[in-house]
Amino acid sequence: MSRPASRERPLRLVFAGTPEFAVPCLDACRASGAGVAAVYTQPDRPAGRGRKLTPSPVKQAALDAGIPVEQPDSLKSAAARATLAAYRPDLLVVVAYGLILPRQVLAMPRLGGWNVHASLLPRWRGAAPIQRAILAGDEESGVGLMQMEAGLDTGPILLERRTPIARDDTGGTLHDRLAALGAEVLAEGLARLLAGAALPARAQAEAGVVYAHKLEKSEARLDFSRPAIELERRVRAFDPWPVAEAEIAGEPLRIWAARSIERAHRAVPGSLVAAGRDGIDLACGEGALRVTSVQRAGGKRIGALDYLNARPELRSAR
Repeated sequence: MSRPASRERPLRLVFAGTPEFAVPCLDACRASGAGVAAVYTQPDRPAGRGRKLTPSPVKQAALDAGIPVEQPDSLKSAAARATLAAYRPDLLVVVAYGLILPRQVLAMPRLGGWNVHASLLPRWRGAAPIQRAILAGDEESGVGLMQMEAGLDTGPILLERRTPIARDDTGGTLHDRLAALGAEVLAEGLARLLAGAALPARAQAEAGVVYAHKLEKSEARLDFSRPAIELERRVRAFDPWPVAEAEIAGEPLRIWAARSIERAHRAVPGSLVAAGRDGIDLACGEGALRVTSVQRAGGKRIGALDYLNARPELRSAR
């Protein structure tokens, strides 16, 4: 159970997060009435064609709000822990920070640490819960506000929100919806804490633990020996990153949108079985994958019809 906030002084938060997913939660902290003493985020990383050092979305949001920013390589050193202690946090709020928090750090704030995680725990603990849920064909996802402990996403759940995963959801659309739900659940938790109400904690179930391993770019290559429905999910999950890849009639392409269809065939997996206004149908181990949006090397994302206009010879495929 999360303890009520003290009424002796305003609640002091330290927020730790890095990607765009965490920005709405930082906004929720700022709007809650608590004081955000500092923001922790990962060091600037090279980005873009020029590989210029670029601040994380959370760092940029913190700087825009005038909040002090800390970017240690880790929190394992005594010096890093001393810096954190100097902020005198009552509560540490962690959202997709990306660094391991030692037990000493979690014990530092009197209210411990809260984490907003983008899955219905204990399913999809770990780094890529949004994409793994789509890849697995899950019908539902959600966010949990969790009291942190030393294990990876193992702490008890304080609050939870659920959302269905639609057939047309991509990694991007589900990300944005869960980011908004994460901010809602965090705002509710902070409001209850500031009102002096306790948040009952529910231990995670021991059954149903699944780990969401980090995405690898190598996973983006489509294997047409697999059923079409699996490839459809892969295309959806990997939009906007790392984006599915395949060859169509010998040309390597990025595949931005596709739908599995029931189609009997004896074609070699990956071969073209039809191409027209509705899309480009590629043979799979089961059924076919109808590709509707692609990107050529050095080009922009285009619809299948525009691609076929550039390669009219493919229209004769049956």
